[in-house]
Amino acid sequence: MKTSPKTATVKPTKKPAPPRPPEEARPRVPQVNGRPVKAMNPERREALHHMLMGRRQQIMKEIGSVLGQSLTEDQQRRLESSRDIGDQALIDLQRELGISLLEMRNRKRQLMDEALARLAEGTYGYCAECGIEISERRLAAVPFAKLCVECQTKQELMEKIEKAEERG
Repeated sequence: MKTSPKTATVKPTKKPAPPRPPEEARPRVPQVNGRPVKAMNPERREALHHMLMGRRQQIMKEIGSVLGQSLTEDQQRRLESSRDIGDQALIDLQRELGISLLEMRNRKRQLMDEALARLAEGTYGYCAECGIEISERRLAAVPFAKLCVECQTKQELMEKIEKAEERG
């Protein structure tokens, strides 16, 4: 009886997977709240950028005009020394009010800068909570809005409830 030589079975080899590019080399899909958002229309992006820059420049002019109206320290000391206590209280109040307004304008400028950064990364104009596109009217009214009207309303209602619970 003849025995046939054993035939070797060849296992199919898998092709190695192509190397993946490093994380920073992969195209980044903008995400809002962990969900990818669609790419913004270039015309809309340009219009929003123009609007944000215009509003930011307006705020910077307001800040500059307030700073330009400030008296020098020497002028301030001479003015303060020639006034009575009532005048001094009024001057102090006006100074504090001016500082508060300046801080508010500066905070607005910071919010505009954050909005410009979100525009650059592709997440501006999308609700940070639900991911839907924020309406043009809302962005025109509140250019640094992070939430759509519905989510903003929900958030304000929750804050109101929390405050009421803290008091009660």
